[in-house]
Amino acid sequence: LKIGKPEIISERKKAEKRIQDLGLRNAVQFIGYVPEDDLVSFYNLAYIFIFPSRFEGFGLPPLEAMACGAPVISSAATSLAEVVGDGALIFDPLDISQLVKRMRTLLTNETMRQALREKGLRRAQQFTWEKTASQTLDVYNRVIQNP
Repeated sequence: LKIGKPEIISERKKAEKRIQDLGLRNAVQFIGYVPEDDLVSFYNLAYIFIFPSRFEGFGLPPLEAMACGAPVISSAATSLAEVVGDGALIFDPLDISQLVKRMRTLLTNETMRQALREKGLRRAQQFTWEKTASQTLDVYNRVIQNP
C-alpha cells in the first residue's frame, strides 16, 4: 500500500508505470489520503512501514508507526535518523539499492522484524505530547528570564 497524496505527480506516474511493467498491479495499491483517525488501523496492520521521504521537518509518521508496533525502514534525510534512532533501519533516500536491501532483510527475517518492533515501541515512548509541551514551556521560561 502507498498511503498519502502524491507529492510529485510525475514521480507517481513513473512508479505506476514501473509497477505495471513488472506485472505487480494487483500487488500494489495507491490509497491516497487517509484521515488521521484511520491511520492507526493501517499502522497496526503493516508488515513493515517504509518512510522514503527526502525532505522532512520532524518525521511523525515513522514514530506513529513504531508506536503501533510496525517495523520501520526510514530515510536518513534531515532529522529522520535522529528521530527514529535505533528503532528503525535507515537508508540513503538517493540509494534505491540500499532501500531494496533493507526491505529484503525485513521481509525475510522474522527475528529482525520482532527486534525492530520492540525497539520501535521503546523509541516511540520517548516522544509524548506532555514531554514536548514541558520542553516548550522550559524554552519560553528561559527566554522570559533572560531576554
